[in-house]
Amino acid sequence: MIAAAGAARTFEDPIMMLTAQAAATTPTARQGEPVLELRGIYKSFPGVKALSNVALRLYPGEVHTLMGQNGAGKSTLIKVLTGVYTPEQGQILLDGRAIRPASTLDAQHLGISTVYQEVNLCPNLSVAENIFIGRYPRKRGGIDWRAMQEQASVLLKQLQIDVDVTAPLARYPLAIQQMVAISRAISVSARVLILDEPTSSLDECEVDLLFSVLRKLREQGMAILFVTHFLDQTYAISDRITVMRNGEREGEYACAELSRLALVNKMIGQPADAAALGGADAGAGPSRKPAGTPFLKAQGLGRKGALTPIDLELHPGELLGLCGLLGSGRTEAARLLFGADKADSGSIAVNGKQRPFNSPRDAIAAGVGFCSEDRKHEGAILDLSVRENIILALQARTGLLRAIPLKRQQALAEEYVKALGIKTASIETPIGTLSGGNQQKALLARWLATAPKMLILDEPTRGIDVRAKQEIMDYVSGLCRKGMAILFISSELPEVLRCSDRMVIMRDRKACGEYQRGALDETSVLQVIAAGDQCE
Repeated sequence: MIAAAGAARTFEDPIMMLTAQAAATTPTARQGEPVLELRGIYKSFPGVKALSNVALRLYPGEVHTLMGQNGAGKSTLIKVLTGVYTPEQGQILLDGRAIRPASTLDAQHLGISTVYQEVNLCPNLSVAENIFIGRYPRKRGGIDWRAMQEQASVLLKQLQIDVDVTAPLARYPLAIQQMVAISRAISVSARVLILDEPTSSLDECEVDLLFSVLRKLREQGMAILFVTHFLDQTYAISDRITVMRNGEREGEYACAELSRLALVNKMIGQPADAAALGGADAGAGPSRKPAGTPFLKAQGLGRKGALTPIDLELHPGELLGLCGLLGSGRTEAARLLFGADKADSGSIAVNGKQRPFNSPRDAIAAGVGFCSEDRKHEGAILDLSVRENIILALQARTGLLRAIPLKRQQALAEEYVKALGIKTASIETPIGTLSGGNQQKALLARWLATAPKMLILDEPTRGIDVRAKQEIMDYVSGLCRKGMAILFISSELPEVLRCSDRMVIMRDRKACGEYQRGALDETSVLQVIAAGDQCE
């Protein structure tokens, strides 16, 4: 260690401290007891039971992965564990003693540190400042810059990271920023490290670097809770897996004893028995057979850390389904196709002519519409009326200096309210007062008002009732019959199988295969998702 006057002793080698703690100071660790345990955790919000009787055990010297679909309760559980939420029932035990963290700072003082998906650091500050922010070593009443920089270098080199700690954090790629966040977390004598989707924006080399650091920390006795949606990464790093579904713990398993297919089944609640899956009706109905030049063709379209290059084409009058678990790359592909995110590889052609989409405006001008999966933050503007929400995309395409006349706005809104059966007292009613299903219909109307040739629908039926789902999908099928190209994304396998003419299955940001209607049932889809087929 670097010898620095006074304050240096406060910032001792955290990995040495972890070793000492794991080997000597914690009797429960020597007896094979969990360092951290949650028992019977309940948490609810108005109208929603987020967690119900959830349990979790973390042991020293292991990587424990938390798996589950969107809405399974993973994020809520982490917030309970780190003091953001207070559980209504249940216990949190640290070394067998009940604790009740009241904030993330309180949890940190107890030895529970968290690194979030979005690096929660200050890019304008130096690497060293980010590691010690709020805990700067002092000398003669001021910050001891030399000691801080030396200590930061030591911390990072112990994680096999050699960078200039005096440089601004923004200079370094996201993977290095993640390592800085981890260094900060363990520098406060953390015994439990929680990593919430740390690899979501990393490429394969960066993931390998992160995993080498996690293995080193595991060897030193750290208990690591790893939250991810990626199957390959789960099996590359995990010792045990806890699966959550619908706010409950489905089970805890040794990673070596749980097959990928079994894990997928447990996450989505599908039995492995093909007969129980009811796959006989999958893909029922005639498939539309498109011919000729596709309306849109993407070749090698990709973005580092988000999507491995993919080839897709959509024909007029065809519904192409994108299928896969949350985090598989479905939404990332949709956003690249719409220009919402900028691709760093590949090309897009419209009607056979190269046409790059550098922004959503380019996509809209080409006749492409996009209904986001997040209707509250990326779709509906809740304080605006139904009419204003419906005409929004058309007004954007027309231009802010060419306002659509009010009578035209009203006529369009009335037309689509009637056509889609949107239940609202008036077209001037704030859209935020409508049900989820009616909000979704209004967002569909927004894009239909632009007369698109292609629609990207990302989870258009999520969180709405069965009748509204059926009404929306019937309308979408009608649009296909009239010649519109549809890219359809859904987490509900029966829905994708029933509606799609073709289906591309995604896993871990890659396309794993393309299949015609009727080629797969729910069982075989799960097998492909679980790596039953080789990714292309």
